[in-house]
Amino acid sequence: MLVAAAVCPAPPLLVPEVAAGAAAELDGARTACSDALAVLAASRPDLLVVVGAAEAGQAGPYPRGSRGDFQGFGVDVGVRLGEGEAEGKADGADDGKRPLPPALAVGAWLLGHARWGAPVEGLAVAESLETEAALRAGGELAARADRVALLVMGDGSACRTVKAPGYLDERAEGFDAAAAAALGAADTAALAALDATLAAELKAAGRAPWQVLAGAARGAGLDGRLLYEDAPYGVGYFVAAWS
Repeated sequence: MLVAAAVCPAPPLLVPEVAAGAAAELDGARTACSDALAVLAASRPDLLVVVGAAEAGQAGPYPRGSRGDFQGFGVDVGVRLGEGEAEGKADGADDGKRPLPPALAVGAWLLGHARWGAPVEGLAVAESLETEAALRAGGELAARADRVALLVMGDGSACRTVKAPGYLDERAEGFDAAAAAALGAADTAALAALDATLAAELKAAGRAPWQVLAGAARGAGLDGRLLYEDAPYGVGYFVAAWS
């Protein structure tokens, strides 16, 4: 059963080494993510799963200890899923496991120095995953242990300004407002109702992970709080805590 969830944005820019001189611009988001993670820790889960979107070829489960890095973003920083603090370097021995996709690598970085007593795993879902499949995946996650917590990584639209990755789309602000309201209210029905086609057109990578959360939280009776909402770089970023 799902007992808690934290929703965080997934840009590699959350990692200060990646952001470099612009790191301070996302200090507020990092602080909110830390606050949301504290809610997860307080829930004392039996299992913590990091959920994020990925390319179709990277979708699937990632076991504890899976490695990721940010070399593709120009920095030599590596992380391991559920293994405590970041490694600092990305040149660890090859353990034969698939590398974490970027969203899960950012999630692993956020877990940072936390020493979780519960097992930590990852689940990457394709951005194109259909709503019903996402809801089913969430229900399956919630059934895996008596006390399950989720760290859900995902961004809103990438079309909020002319300088955004997807340029300006007038529909983006309304989509993000609906997503933020649903995340802040722990409204599973509203999350399930997010339009997958519109989300794809707006490059909203968080849609599928959020709907996994909606499936996991059905019937759990959780309350939500929106801790952060902004659109730096023209991309919608939200942080929420459910418990």
